[in-house]
Amino acid sequence: MSSLALAVRDSSTMLRRNLLHARRYPSLTLNLLLTPIMLLLLFVYVFGDTMSAGIGGSGGPDRSAYIAYLVPGLLLMTIGSTTIGTAVSVSNDMSEGIIARFRTMAIHRPSVLVGHVVGSVLQSVISVVLVGAVAVAIGFRSTDATAMEWLAAFGLLVLFALALTWIAVGMGLISPNAEAASNNAMPLIFLPLISSAFVPVDSMPGWFQPVAEYQPFTPAIETLRGLLLGTEIGHNGWLAIAWSLGLAVLGYFWSTAKFNSDPK
Repeated sequence: MSSLALAVRDSSTMLRRNLLHARRYPSLTLNLLLTPIMLLLLFVYVFGDTMSAGIGGSGGPDRSAYIAYLVPGLLLMTIGSTTIGTAVSVSNDMSEGIIARFRTMAIHRPSVLVGHVVGSVLQSVISVVLVGAVAVAIGFRSTDATAMEWLAAFGLLVLFALALTWIAVGMGLISPNAEAASNNAMPLIFLPLISSAFVPVDSMPGWFQPVAEYQPFTPAIETLRGLLLGTEIGHNGWLAIAWSLGLAVLGYFWSTAKFNSDPK
């Protein structure tokens, strides 16, 4: 068997293993999925009128407009939330000894991480679809998005999920246990809260605006918002791609270096 065929076979096996774990123990995924759904319902039905009046600038509340503004940010927050489960899963594998057993077997070593990454990206896509379905049910509608724009939005979500997943894998590898992995990965949920997901950056205090603007979530949110709602994207598209590729490469080399050097 060629090296490529061996890598594909072993990666597929590890992917099936991780998907089976997710199916048998869905509580972690469901708990992480509930966070963006609860925030969606909270901000729409509790804060929606007030937030929409402030953002609109006209003084008149428009909850439907705020739903449209809110959903792109929460879709990306869903990805960050889902990848926390990846960090926990990787940490469990490292601490429970299964990785040491895999290292004694004649398998393609990177396939262990590839299985985690591909499985997490698939779970992220499913989670985004579920959150999107809830958003549509409560009134979200895309504004004149073409088929190409929908395809570009889907590609951005997958690329962003891939980038955050590799970062989450690295966080799981450096964590001594599942609790530490969950805590280390918390920035993946915290960063969207200080981005343009809930309010425009220019409405924030001047000293805080750079914190919200110069981070990976804000350009990705603005790009997704532009694709789905027809707002101005500007330079955010290139920034979103650059952040995603940069984080993916960083996470990949960090994770593989840590995995190959860890004696466990």
